[in-house]
Formats: sequence, structure tokens, C-alpha cells
Amino acid sequence: MSIVLFIISLLVLIILPNLASQRKHANSVHKSAMVSVVQTQIDLYENEHGDGSVSFSDLEKGDYLTNAQIEKAQNENISITGDKATQGKG
Repeated sequence: MSIVLFIISLLVLIILPNLASQRKHANSVHKSAMVSVVQTQIDLYENEHGDGSVSFSDLEKGDYLTNAQIEKAQNENISITGDKATQGKG
């Protein structure tokens, strides 16, 4: 019985750090995907309107992004500078 418990605890010690790194990797992928989504919508907005400066409110008014997408982007510290979506630290 103690051998089984030892093996289970050893497996848990191996798996838990890997789960934490997988979560960090998934968050990183999500952030870069959100930047790509916002940038794509900026490009579409500019193709239709020809403006040099775009904001989240412009994208929402034009139905390029939903309010939920904008909230997620802002939670990820994504900002729009001119016509580029950039991700801040954090």
C-alpha cells in the first residue's frame, strides 16, 4: 500500500509543475491570438473607412468587435496605437 502511495505522490510531483507551465503557455497563446484578432479588425476597419487612427469604440460601433472581445483585449493590456494593436506588459 505504501508503495502505491509513493508512486502516486511521485506522479503528482511530476505532473503539477507541468500543468502550471502549460497554463502559462496557454495564456501566452491566448494573448497573442487576441492581438491578432484586434489587428485584423483594425485592418478591416481601415480598408472600409480609410482612417489613420482607430479606437476600440470605433471597432465596436462598426460591429468589428463585440463588447466582450473589447473587454478581454483590455484585460490583456492590448491597446491600439494609430493603426496597430500592441500588447503591454502584464
